[in-house]
Amino acid sequence: MTATTGRPGGTPAAVLTLALAATLTVAASGCSDGDARGREAVTAATPPGAPASAAAEPQGRAENEHAAGKAAKEAVTDVYANDRPGMLSPEVAKFPSRVYVPNSESGTVSVIDPKTYKVIREFPVGRRPQHVVPSWDLKTLWVNNNDGNTLTPIDPVTGRPGKPVPVEDPYNLYFTPDGTTALVMAERLNRLDFRDPRTFKLRESMDMPCRGINHADFTVDGSIFLASCEFSGHLVAVDWAARKVRKVVDLPAHYDGAHHDRAHHDGAHHLGARRSMPQDVKLSPDGRTFYIADMAMGGIWLVDAGKFRVDRFVRTGAGAHGLYVSRDSRSLYVSNRGEGSVSVVSFATRKPVETWRIPGGGSPDMGGVSADGRHLWLAGRYNGEVYVFDTRDGHVVRKIKVGAGPHGLAVYPQPGLHSLGHTGVFR
Repeated sequence: MTATTGRPGGTPAAVLTLALAATLTVAASGCSDGDARGREAVTAATPPGAPASAAAEPQGRAENEHAAGKAAKEAVTDVYANDRPGMLSPEVAKFPSRVYVPNSESGTVSVIDPKTYKVIREFPVGRRPQHVVPSWDLKTLWVNNNDGNTLTPIDPVTGRPGKPVPVEDPYNLYFTPDGTTALVMAERLNRLDFRDPRTFKLRESMDMPCRGINHADFTVDGSIFLASCEFSGHLVAVDWAARKVRKVVDLPAHYDGAHHDRAHHDGAHHLGARRSMPQDVKLSPDGRTFYIADMAMGGIWLVDAGKFRVDRFVRTGAGAHGLYVSRDSRSLYVSNRGEGSVSVVSFATRKPVETWRIPGGGSPDMGGVSADGRHLWLAGRYNGEVYVFDTRDGHVVRKIKVGAGPHGLAVYPQPGLHSLGHTGVFR
């Protein structure tokens, strides 16, 4: 098989790989005044082989090597360094701020103005829309119409839909870090489809050695795509360039005292009451650990990002589902769909430090953090509503009524140089 060597526009993949490495190690100089988890700047590590600063002329090879070694030990890599408040790409800077909510049971998308918390538009799309996904180049939003076998484009300038594109079983959608390939999570077909990122023409399909592939994230160098398989309790590490499965991780099927979500009744009850059901996947800011939400176990798995080995399990709450990184890269927000809460997990201690509860209960699912970091938006899957949390103290600012079965909503635009998919994984 011939590997793809370029991105849309013709930039060589090797150049993009170097650019990605540099991007992941750029220093972050500021944090949001409104972010709930701290105010300190995050310094990123200098990539190996990078030239010395022009402001500090080396006095000799030994001194230079000593300084470089010391800096490498003291620095902290942050893969989310480009996701700080105010760091909007020129491509999206003029887009109006909106929240796009796919209503799976209604077959519609609700558009919310985050300034007024009002639904300003609603339009029909294909059958069972699951997620709204920003394109790699940030110019288009794609509605994943799972049962309708189409992707509906949305123009972020107007907030209106375009002509649907035929795509088989698009439960979820991701893009390779170099922008050369769209990865369609064909969940019911147990398949990963490699498609053109603009036309979505099928290039190749890979059958998965697990059932229910649906969420994922990339390693820090972008070479491995770690995906969750909900219906068999596995993770699968895919070398997307080589089109090979590098490893299958079997999550423990039992965990004493595990909580259970009503999702066992969403077509997954045949797996048994104690089977792991991995959901969202998120890489830690330092690139060393993958966090995996487990809906059946009521918490998150921590998986070594180098060896793809399970490190530990951390309980958060019933129906742990969606994972979102705070704008200062200090915290991970975990939506606990089965108990109507959000757990705030510290990346430093790798433990929950706060729990935000929805008054009267709810079913927080997928969503995203506002561009300024001050709000966390989550769809209320079984309540036909959207929740807006204030990230400074965790209280619910608003509950907004939308259609039936709201799922993977997208807050847009957001900071970042490009999108890796889902409801907004930006680098």
